[in-house]
Amino acid sequence: MTTPEATLPTPPLAEHRETVREHHGDVVVDPFEWLRDKEDPAVRAHLEAENAYAEAVTADLQPLREAIFEEIRSRTQETDLSVPVASGPWWYYSRSFEGAQYSVECRTPRVEGAPRPMPAADVVVEGEQVLLDGNEEAKGHEFFALGALTVSPDHQLLAYAVDTEGDERFSLRVKDLRTGDVIDTAVDQVGYGCVFSLDGQYVFYTRVDETWRPHQVWRHRVGTAVDDDVLVHQEDDERFWMGVGSSRDDRWIMIGLGSKTTSEVRILDAADPTGDFRVVAPRREGVEYDVEPAGDRLLIVHNADSLDSDLAWAPIDATSADQWQLLMRSQPGERFQGIDAFDEVAVLSLRRDGLTALRVLARDQSQPSGFGAHHDLEFDEPVYSVGLGDNPESATTRLQVVFESMVTPKTVFDYDVATREFELLKRQPVLGGYDPSQYQQRREWATAADGTRIPLSMVFPAGSEPDGSHPGLLSAYGSYEISSDPYFSVARLSLLERGFVYAIAHVRGGGELGRSWYDQGKLGAKQNTFTDFVTCAAHLVDSGWVAADRLVAEGGSAGGLLIGAAVNLAPERFRAVHAAVPFVDALTTILDPTLPLTVVEWEEWGNPLADPEVYAYMKAYSPYENVRDAAYPAVLATTSLNDTRVFFTEPAKWVARLREHTTSDPASRPVLLRTEMVAGHGGKSGRYDAWRQVAWEWAFLADQAQAAQKISHD
Repeated sequence: MTTPEATLPTPPLAEHRETVREHHGDVVVDPFEWLRDKEDPAVRAHLEAENAYAEAVTADLQPLREAIFEEIRSRTQETDLSVPVASGPWWYYSRSFEGAQYSVECRTPRVEGAPRPMPAADVVVEGEQVLLDGNEEAKGHEFFALGALTVSPDHQLLAYAVDTEGDERFSLRVKDLRTGDVIDTAVDQVGYGCVFSLDGQYVFYTRVDETWRPHQVWRHRVGTAVDDDVLVHQEDDERFWMGVGSSRDDRWIMIGLGSKTTSEVRILDAADPTGDFRVVAPRREGVEYDVEPAGDRLLIVHNADSLDSDLAWAPIDATSADQWQLLMRSQPGERFQGIDAFDEVAVLSLRRDGLTALRVLARDQSQPSGFGAHHDLEFDEPVYSVGLGDNPESATTRLQVVFESMVTPKTVFDYDVATREFELLKRQPVLGGYDPSQYQQRREWATAADGTRIPLSMVFPAGSEPDGSHPGLLSAYGSYEISSDPYFSVARLSLLERGFVYAIAHVRGGGELGRSWYDQGKLGAKQNTFTDFVTCAAHLVDSGWVAADRLVAEGGSAGGLLIGAAVNLAPERFRAVHAAVPFVDALTTILDPTLPLTVVEWEEWGNPLADPEVYAYMKAYSPYENVRDAAYPAVLATTSLNDTRVFFTEPAKWVARLREHTTSDPASRPVLLRTEMVAGHGGKSGRYDAWRQVAWEWAFLADQAQAAQKISHD
């Protein structure tokens, strides 16, 4: 950033309006809490002023932003076609078109015995039918997202849900695929997901309460008024969320209910949509389980007996955990995560030694469980991600498997469970002559102060040596047992071409190394998440992979909390950070049960309202509470006005406080806030808009890391 200090724009100064908060005898005066009301003209004016300041301060980065955007666009096959997936009498797939922001959902007739159609991306398939064109649906709106896209079991109706604000409240629509007409627009303000009854006459959907928690499942008869809808289940325990779905064979409608530590599943015969749901096993505190119908029995992944879960089976009509029978116990280093059942096999998704894995169990009717021998799918890269793809039919012996790594683009295989052979169906195209040999990936381990070894997944230009000279970007998440698994990114190539070492820190609080890894980074152990991240930053520098003055960092949502806490702990470790939709005012939020997500989060963070020790612990790490006079790195905070998960208020307050306390030169290390005025938690929705957003953010980081120019591979 080359703007001379004499011409540096004046940053917006948020007015001080004191709000007093008192809990457990602790009185806190908050000068910026007034920034919560997005309808207040003064709040909007402040956000607009922050946007103008961010643009002015980074105006000289426009050429770099444009270059990164063009690099992303030029490497992307803009007109493309997903792998067609068989379901009933149709092949289903998605199309994208050059210049179009959103995908187009399509299908074409399936001819018995004919092979899978794999046409060129710009070729129209014979008999192709457009189910939904996202570009048409998005016309006239700055934001567009789908919350559901479901075809009825008879393939005649399409249910879909749209959000045009970014607040994750959707409008449900039903389309007759025989005529192309939308025949039902009765239901608004619904949550994610919906499912048809077996005859297609009913749609089951969720509603959210005032805190955005899905708390009800309703049954709607297609073509009738919403006033006639029937409440199927209401969840009054504010810790629990719910979702609705169906089994692979469409035989069962399923309601999943879960808190952070406890779950319950209810199922209903899809042929009896007005019947009563049956509880598979009543909830027990601390017991989590998932259910997969498998013909005449249920397969259940549960943690009742093992921290990292086991696989059990039960009769199809089970109503109690007493009916669960052990099928497979997790071994040390394994974490069972879910099961998918097919007519000939079941596939267990698990984590093994810190990476994702798939285990195929063969059907064997001579065994009480119905399953016998098993084998694991093996891959020869040091870091990668693998999982099942789209497999809607149970009567198949060929499974879609999706593999990617930090150097291998997303790859779709057909896996023959009988021959154990892979058939390559499609690898994500990367235009412009991408050569994976130009990049290297590796697994490194950093050692925390308590002796814990923390894995890092890294990718960098081939031939890079740990000589202490490289720019580096470190990212992490570290909450909710969500794993930050290795993945391929077209956009990331723009950083690698500029010499970056890109690293993902698999810190405690995530799920990379099993349930205990999560438990060691939540509640009263949450500080481990932040100190692990600082440890990983130190490792990158101390091992020579990254220059001390060229390390930048990035994290979003709870990962934004991580960024905020890390720069309070060790501001000297980072040249610049990007905190996306960051949860940086965590204590204020978790103290207010009327806000979205608060009550359901108490099992993750603790309840500071009821427990003074939790209050004190959270206050000791919440980023906003701990901003101090220090030489902070350059900071970019990005947020969205309509985000219902992390209010824009949090980064707005954090930036205002940072700007008052940082002792760094604002000409070289500015503190910036950038707000999307029509967007939600995921930022802008269209792919071109999303690419421009990434280009804006990474141009800021690349400039701070002194890596604006590409390097030669020679």
